[in-house]
Amino acid sequence: MNDAVEKILETYSGAVVASGQGVHIHDMGAVRSPATDTVVRAAVFGSAESKEAARWVLWEMAQAAGVRPASIHDLYLSRGRGECSGFTVPAINVRMLAYDTARAVFRVAKARDAGAILLEIARSEIAYTDQRPAEYVAVMLGAALREGYDLPVFIQGDHCQVNQKKYQADPEGEVGEVKRLIAEEIAAGFYNIDVDTSTLVDLSQETLAEQQRDNYERAAELTAFIRDLEPDGVTVSVGAEIGEVGAKNSTVEELHAFMEGYKRTLGAMPGDLVGISKISVQTGTSHGGIVLPDGSIADVKLDIEALEALSTAARAYGMGGAVQHGASTLPPNAFGNFPRVETVEIHLATNFQNMVYDHPALPADLRARVLSWLDANATADRKAGDTEEQFHYRARKRAIGPFKEEFWALPAETRDAIATDLERTFDFLFEQLGVTGTAGLVRRVIRAPLQHHAALAKVGIATDDPDAGE
Repeated sequence: MNDAVEKILETYSGAVVASGQGVHIHDMGAVRSPATDTVVRAAVFGSAESKEAARWVLWEMAQAAGVRPASIHDLYLSRGRGECSGFTVPAINVRMLAYDTARAVFRVAKARDAGAILLEIARSEIAYTDQRPAEYVAVMLGAALREGYDLPVFIQGDHCQVNQKKYQADPEGEVGEVKRLIAEEIAAGFYNIDVDTSTLVDLSQETLAEQQRDNYERAAELTAFIRDLEPDGVTVSVGAEIGEVGAKNSTVEELHAFMEGYKRTLGAMPGDLVGISKISVQTGTSHGGIVLPDGSIADVKLDIEALEALSTAARAYGMGGAVQHGASTLPPNAFGNFPRVETVEIHLATNFQNMVYDHPALPADLRARVLSWLDANATADRKAGDTEEQFHYRARKRAIGPFKEEFWALPAETRDAIATDLERTFDFLFEQLGVTGTAGLVRRVIRAPLQHHAALAKVGIATDDPDAGE
């Protein structure tokens, strides 16, 4: 056995052992113990060899326990056929205190018997939070195992976005960068990918079809790329986007123009390629909200009727419905509207980051050092006329990566206080979004095949029983 893997397994004192191509768990109680905290920390902060070994062990424990990365594709298509309804899937961007935050998610999911939940990270977030896909998957699976969650885990690559300026300078190079990220994500266990080529929509064109052309052609190209990378037994859930968040509101006519072009382009490609399962639209929100001079967030004028019409139009194409981005900073009374109008998914990010940064338990000296770091290192985020409050609010996400280890090392009582408040928020959201009781639906509809870790050859596990752990 690889020495690094053996050392990680020793953390469990014989309760988890190498077996066949994976591991065998003799005692799930040990997996739900602080031993997993130690393994997750090694997966994030250990040496290169220790990280790889810890990530392999977490992946294989999840495979053995049935807590496997999965695609939500079949559930969304079932939604499109009218076989289930009345809930909106929260897609939660876990940016900071990732392990504690994810544990809070899974605690609430267990308490509410909820299974229709996505955990995600965007292309931009990967950089400023210092969380590459393999690390992110290891932390999410570790959190699920630690809390005794026993359902498939939906992990999503949010906003696999083409940068418009880079695309104008080098179209193939920029699309190639997005493809490289998608390949890394799928290899790590991201079986849900949101393709975002909405940045290429050209509103100067006369017709809607021409406005959406680059968007739908590149979205189809990336869909085909994803289908070529899928593991056996997995149909990755692919989402596309017709309107950039924070820009003009989307219309049903734009959705039709995109979908007709997308279907035509994908259909002309070799093979019978499966298309998207959802479509993201813009109906009045913005990422992070609109920051006022005092640092507070302006009220959002969400066009819920447009969102309902767009979801209805999306289901006519067999998709689960429309997706709303930029929703976490909406007022509490807004969330019940999403399942009412059959929104298939909403994306929630900034408010959870805010809850950590603004929590009264966060040490004042740490908060002050974060602000000083922003003043010295994030000046590109400062806009003309910004107050200090506006600049710090907008820029503080940049400090997540540089201060990651320090946040993870906060005293247990501090992290517990923050996690308790996060848990209350998740509980409220899950109730408002109607995902309580969706665990049974996930068990009926979703199949998560056994997928041994791609790093197996590097780890070097070998036993006499090739079928052990199946």
